[in-house]
Amino acid sequence: MEKIRNILTFIFILLIIIVTIINLVIYFGSRSYLYNDIETIPENRVGLVLGTSKYFLTGEKNPYFKNRIIAATKLYESGKIKYIVLSGDNSEKYYNEPVTMKKELVKYGIPKNVIYLDYAGFRTWDSVLRCNIIFGQEEFTIISQKFHNARAVFIARKNGIKAIGFNADDISISRSLRTRVREIFARIKVFIDLSIGKDPKYLGDEIIIK
Repeated sequence: MEKIRNILTFIFILLIIIVTIINLVIYFGSRSYLYNDIETIPENRVGLVLGTSKYFLTGEKNPYFKNRIIAATKLYESGKIKYIVLSGDNSEKYYNEPVTMKKELVKYGIPKNVIYLDYAGFRTWDSVLRCNIIFGQEEFTIISQKFHNARAVFIARKNGIKAIGFNADDISISRSLRTRVREIFARIKVFIDLSIGKDPKYLGDEIIIK
């Protein structure tokens, strides 16, 4: 039993070290490209909003969703972006993140003709690569919370895409603990995807933003 405990302890410590290294690599690989200030962020033709649900499973409104919509609106109104790609999950008949985000942006006064929908953004990896491959953008601004932007911008830069991130307001750790735990595993998955050169789940015809 003592030998088993030692092995389990070793594995646990090894996992902690791996997770720490991965987080440090992503942090240092993305921090120069993340912005909080609307005044200092460079202009880009396109902003990519990463999808999330409007409501939690409890029925409570999701502040991640609202804050990303507000951030995208600020970028557009300040002239920092001219077009918006909304990328999210549309895998179920009655669940459509891109359409839900579009409706909300229109409520905030964003013109419909500057909004483009990506229905196959099932993962952050897919959303970022599809904005490049399908929507033809080599430089764009990713819009999400800081912890999410760090991973998304890291993915972009490692795939030769000149993306930057605009950080939407975050929420308290106490309300986002589950999301932060998921983020740990998502960051590990990034390195697996990079090692195998993974493609997005779906590609398709090119969509011209004009």
